[in-house]
Amino acid sequence: MKRLLAFVLVVLVGFGVMGIFTPKLLDGTKLGLDLKGGVEILYEAHPITEDGEVTKESLNKTAMSLEDRANKSKVAEPEVTTEGKNRIRLKIAVSTGETDKERDEAVQKIRDLMKRPAELQFRSADGCADGSYCKVEMYGNEFKEGAAKVEYDSLNEPIVRIEVKEKSKLTEVSTRLVGKNLAIYLDDKEISAPVVQSVLDQGTAVITGQDSREEAQNLADVINLGALPLKLTEKYTQSVGATLGKQSLHDTLFAGGLASVLILAFMLALYRLPGIVASLCLITFTWLLLGVFYLMGATLTLPGIAAFVLGIGIAVDSNIITAERIKDELRNGKTIASSLRAGAKNSFRTIIDAHITTIIAMTVLYFMGHGIVKSFAIVMIASIVVNIATNVFLPRYLLSLLVKSGYFNKPSHYSVKESEISAL
Repeated sequence: MKRLLAFVLVVLVGFGVMGIFTPKLLDGTKLGLDLKGGVEILYEAHPITEDGEVTKESLNKTAMSLEDRANKSKVAEPEVTTEGKNRIRLKIAVSTGETDKERDEAVQKIRDLMKRPAELQFRSADGCADGSYCKVEMYGNEFKEGAAKVEYDSLNEPIVRIEVKEKSKLTEVSTRLVGKNLAIYLDDKEISAPVVQSVLDQGTAVITGQDSREEAQNLADVINLGALPLKLTEKYTQSVGATLGKQSLHDTLFAGGLASVLILAFMLALYRLPGIVASLCLITFTWLLLGVFYLMGATLTLPGIAAFVLGIGIAVDSNIITAERIKDELRNGKTIASSLRAGAKNSFRTIIDAHITTIIAMTVLYFMGHGIVKSFAIVMIASIVVNIATNVFLPRYLLSLLVKSGYFNKPSHYSVKESEISAL
């Protein structure tokens, strides 16, 4: 009786916590462009200087700059893609407000933020009263395009070598700042603050102190990005209304809810007691996954919802594998308790192996993909981690409580007929 009461208490407390925090989770979930509405902008890139040109590399790095700038402004999951030889398409979900004026102001703010070139500055604390790097000594466009390169010194340590357009400017700045820091800023964010070791009169400078080639390459990319002579002009701007987003969300939620009801009915009809436990664990899984999104501050898009639904399917598979293993052990003539232990043990490796392979695939997608591909991968990885806790370990605990209570010791409770049991 105590085991049964413990089972009921665990379920009641768990669902009580869900009921209290669910409204907050739903209200705090951020929606992407396809669900919330926002703005889509098509840019055309042009060289700032007459002798400059738009290369594939410069276009890709400018797109990376736009994406990074959008992420820093805390907008919801920007999607940036290059098109053709000189175009960049940007999609951003924004809070458009309830009135036309609020909507226009939100869109204009995004347009103003995105269209200015990446601003690379070299700053010093010379003459700054508060000791900050307030004085701009040089700008990114004063360096040659693509001039920052990773090399190695005599000790085989990675260094970054950069080259300026005018030697005299670098000579003057370095002469004045010998022994002082010359900080590197990109869009007002400090990237590095190397010390000027000597007068630089050859038109080149070397930045040391990077711990790895990857760190040095990242610094070189930042400098090259700030030196790109590109400017962006808007070809067109298109607002995506929130009404379309709400309709998409409504349809998706309806389909997801209907599918969930059918899945729960299927589990109850086919597996009975394990099906009841599986249904409770699936509800818990869905709620915890929403909680993970909330804590991560993740943005929910249609691809993310697709991954969410796929994660529910994987969670169902985990329960089905365990339930089928238990049924197999019962058919072989084992007791209920022995069947539960053996079924859980035999199903564990199969489930974990499947999860590990999926995590590996999603990790590759995350590091090689962009935008919605990354969103899909993150949701899948999060769903698998939550699934292991809620649909591998939790069902075993709840089933063990029911079995040990002594009230559910008939094979029929586990959807196994007496005629299917083999004699030992």
